[in-house]
Amino acid sequence: MSRRTIVIGDIHGCFDELRDLLDRAAFGSEDRVVAAGDLIVKGEQNREVLDLFSTDERFRAVLGNHDLALLRYWKKEKSSLKPKQKSTLAELEPQRARYYAYLNSLPLMIDLGSHVVVHAGVRPGIALEEQSAADLTELRTLGSNRKSRVGTPWYEVYDGEQTVLFGHWPAPQPRRGPRAIGLDTGCVYGYQLTAYILETGEFVSVRAHRAYDRPKPKIVRFISRLFGPP
Repeated sequence: MSRRTIVIGDIHGCFDELRDLLDRAAFGSEDRVVAAGDLIVKGEQNREVLDLFSTDERFRAVLGNHDLALLRYWKKEKSSLKPKQKSTLAELEPQRARYYAYLNSLPLMIDLGSHVVVHAGVRPGIALEEQSAADLTELRTLGSNRKSRVGTPWYEVYDGEQTVLFGHWPAPQPRRGPRAIGLDTGCVYGYQLTAYILETGEFVSVRAHRAYDRPKPKIVRFISRLFGPP
């Protein structure tokens, strides 16, 4: 079997589901994994995820907004964290130097030739090398508030030369645009962890073992309307 590139949506510390997904995809010694950011926070096995990605050269990742929040806090560029970020920080504290070094090494995008991997999105009409860190880690819609779920999704407008593979914005099935595919299918909320195999265009998904977190109250109904019950 030739080498495959397996791009995975937001893992959020769901290590057991990650192992299930790799088994279902028949992950082999010649294959490589690229994660679309948010390796950690909200799930319960953040150390296990980071240990795998930081020690196995077949695994790469881009920075997600939660990964970046912890990194900025460690750098004293951020003064406060959300509750789930704080609990993850405590989990990582015994080996903070090692995890800091790994997260600090992660890029905001990974160029795979025909595809590029980012965490959240890219702003249409702006060259990839000129995208802001905020858009790459937080972008959802093209209005005045990049974080908003209301408005025109960036991926419906983007039509660049490379197909963008992204996470960040959970949906029941992979989000699709003319040149973009969203891979966050809400594993940490009790739904699915999804991968896209670059060479074949195949999607592979596994069910979450359980829900590890709930969205903020203001978006619970939005998530439930999309997904139905876990």
